[in-house]
Amino acid sequence: MITVVGTGTGAPPPEDVLTGAGLVVGGRRHLDAVRLPGTAERVVLGPLAPALDTVAQYVAKERPVVVLASGDPGFFGIVRALAERFGPKRLDVRPGVSSVAAAFARVGLPWDDAVVASAHGRDLRTAVNVCRAHPKVAVLTGPGTGPAELGAALAADSGSRVLVVASALGSAEERVERVTPAEAAARDWGTAVSVVLCLDEARALGPVRAVAGPLARPAGWALDEAEFAHRDSMITKFEVRALALARLGPRPGDLVWDVGAGSGSVGVECARLGAAVTAVEKTADGVQRIRANAAAHGVDVRVVHGVAPGALSGLDDPDAVFVGGGGRELPAVVTACARRARRSVVVAMAALDRVPAARTALLDAGLECDGVLLQSSRLAPLPGDVTRLAATNPVFLLWGVRPAARDEGVVQ
Repeated sequence: MITVVGTGTGAPPPEDVLTGAGLVVGGRRHLDAVRLPGTAERVVLGPLAPALDTVAQYVAKERPVVVLASGDPGFFGIVRALAERFGPKRLDVRPGVSSVAAAFARVGLPWDDAVVASAHGRDLRTAVNVCRAHPKVAVLTGPGTGPAELGAALAADSGSRVLVVASALGSAEERVERVTPAEAAARDWGTAVSVVLCLDEARALGPVRAVAGPLARPAGWALDEAEFAHRDSMITKFEVRALALARLGPRPGDLVWDVGAGSGSVGVECARLGAAVTAVEKTADGVQRIRANAAAHGVDVRVVHGVAPGALSGLDDPDAVFVGGGGRELPAVVTACARRARRSVVVAMAALDRVPAARTALLDAGLECDGVLLQSSRLAPLPGDVTRLAATNPVFLLWGVRPAARDEGVVQ
C-alpha cells in the first residue's frame, strides 16, 4: 500500500503513518518537518519519474511507502501520477487542507464558484486568460510562472482585479498580501508562494450556487440581435454568429480577438462561453456599445480603440480570431490575424469582391481554408394572420484552421 498524506497547510502527518515505512517520498521541507523511522529510505521529490521508479521497487517487494505532499494531493497533486502508475486500489489517500481552500479562508471568501488554474509546469497563458475572463480565480504557481509573471501579463488589462499572494501557508512564515498586478510584477516573491488569487473584489462574493465551479455554460448562444445594442442593424446576424462560434470554439483558457467588433456581439458570446476576449473597434461610439453590451451580459471584454492591423501589434497572441467588417484593409487585417492565431480565424464578409483576397490571406499564412455562403429567410407576419419568409442579406463566412491545431489539438 502507498499512503499519500497531505500536509503543509495544516497539522503535520500523524507519526503512526510513518511507523514501519520502508520508503518516504516528499519535498525537502516536508521530509525535514517529520521524524523518519531509522530504517526508512528517504527520496526528495525532484523529477517525478525517478521517484516513481523507486516507489515501484518497494511496491514490487510489498514494502510500505509513504508519500508526503502539500495540502490535498488529489487536487492538482501527485495522486494522479500515482494512480496512473500503480492503480487507485493501491493508494490510501489522506488529504489535508488544499492551498486553494486555505487561501480563500484567509481572505474570508467562499470558493465554490472559483475557477482554479494550474500554471505549475505549464504555459502561463491559460491561467492568464482565465484570470482575464473570470472574477474569482486561484492560480497554482511554479518556477517561472509565479506572481511576478502573472502580474506582468495582467497589468495592461486587469481592470479592477487584485492579486492575493499567499506564501508559506500553514507555517510560521505565512504571508497573505493584496497587491495590484503591476505591484506583483515589480517584486521578487521567492519560492514560498503557495497560491495566487486573482479577484474582481466587487464581484468576488458571487451568488448562492447549486453547482460548484465557474458559471455553467449558457443555455443558449447565437442570441437574437435584440439582445445587443447596435447601430442601423450593423450587427452579425445570429445565423452567422452560430456558425462563427462553432468554428472559433471559444472555451475557458482561450483568448479570442473580435476585430472590427462593431457591437461586440461575437466577442460577448465568446466571453459567455468562458473565453477571454479582446475586441478591437475603430469608432468611439462602437467602443461604448461594446462595453455596454459586455456589462449587460455580465462578462469581461477588453476593448481596444484603434484601427487594425496596427492596433493588433501590442496584443497577446490569440487562440482564435473573428474578423468582421470588410473595408479595403481587410486582406492586411486577415493576414495579421492569421499569422498570429494559434488555432483558427473566421472572417465574415458581405461583399463578394473581398472573398478571394481574404481566402488567399488565410492560405498564405499556412491555414487550411474552407467557407460557405449563408443565406437565410426568417418567418415574418403578414396581415390576415399569415406568415411569409423574409430574406436576410447573404454573408460569406470563411474560416482557416491551423493544421497542427486540427491534428494535435491545442493543449491547455
